Amino acid sequence: MNADLVVVGSGLFGLTIAERCANDLGLKVLMLDRRHHIGGNAYSEADPDTGIEVHQYGAHLFHTSNQRVWDYVNRFTSFTGYQHRVFTIFQGRVYPMPINLATICEYFGKSLSPDQARTLVAEQAREFDSASARNLEEKGISLVGRPLYEAFIRGYTAKQWQTDPRELPPEIISRLPVRYNFDNRYFSDTYEGLPVNGYTAWLTRMADHSNIEVRLETDFVRLREDIVGRVQVVYTGPLDAYFDNRAGLPSWRTIDFEYEVRDVGDYQGTSVMNYADEDVPYTRIIEPRHFHPERRDYPSDKTVIMREFSRFAEQGDEPYYPINTAEDRAKLLKYRDMAKSEPHVLFGGRLGTYKYLDMHMAIGSALSMYDNKLRPHFADGVELASGGVEE
Repeated sequence: MNADLVVVGSGLFGLTIAERCANDLGLKVLMLDRRHHIGGNAYSEADPDTGIEVHQYGAHLFHTSNQRVWDYVNRFTSFTGYQHRVFTIFQGRVYPMPINLATICEYFGKSLSPDQARTLVAEQAREFDSASARNLEEKGISLVGRPLYEAFIRGYTAKQWQTDPRELPPEIISRLPVRYNFDNRYFSDTYEGLPVNGYTAWLTRMADHSNIEVRLETDFVRLREDIVGRVQVVYTGPLDAYFDNRAGLPSWRTIDFEYEVRDVGDYQGTSVMNYADEDVPYTRIIEPRHFHPERRDYPSDKTVIMREFSRFAEQGDEPYYPINTAEDRAKLLKYRDMAKSEPHVLFGGRLGTYKYLDMHMAIGSALSMYDNKLRPHFADGVELASGGVEE
């Protein structure tokens, strides 16, 4: 095999590893991906009817306060000034999210100062003690009070987890952000925006190097015997799948998308609208045209919308969010022990570590693996620790 390194998976973690090793070290990198495209879940493409760029695996919003990550990604793309703002519909009325002073004033139907709102929420939150909450519902009420919890948290959470919040562990929501001002930016990071020419243009540029060979629609399992033990591997696929599910399947949530082209120039007036009522089956609607208001070539009489339905993932589904129950953590520890004894293989990324990683976190984690393990090994001859999961 004519490669110094094999990277399994072409998401942002794998792309960062491949790019650094090819550009900085001159290594020959073979990248394998089972899908027909690079970029993992960040992949986007234009809708054929409207030309509107659609994030094929749900909304991807880039944001970070990590200066190194920001400097790194700007080598491959420039970013728009997009700032993400989310709204939610509850009982026919629209509120800004996350919960802020505007949300509180609108919900309670009166003008409140920051101190008045803070006092009101604190009084309503006394129903349960946060430290001794027995389930998600008690935890949520202890953080924001019953009225706000039942309006904005309960129904949405029940749909998201397909489980009554009283049956979910309190650890799922260690905190619920409440802002006692009128700041309705969803993220508070230093840097935020969307790639000017889209995600796929950005991700393709990362892989555009003569030392990087990308093989799509290629299952690592078919080539495994020819690779493992002969060349260094960075594996970003499902950790359990690498070990043939010997310790069982960790649980994940997945998302089903209902895609529709509507004969209207603007369906909802914003990129993301949440639906907090439990009797509405979907959790939110994404309207991708609003991610790029600067694009003047989008049609004025058509738009794309995507309804999201959340459920527990079954075998064969695309895993999105690790559920991370106590049972899942026990399985993860077993897989980590197996990984430590796997020579010449490093595990990283969302699937390879069973962690939810935002895009900037995946890139930061990959840069750390490169700095601390791969570069010392390939550049300086430092012995590479056998196996292990990148934390």
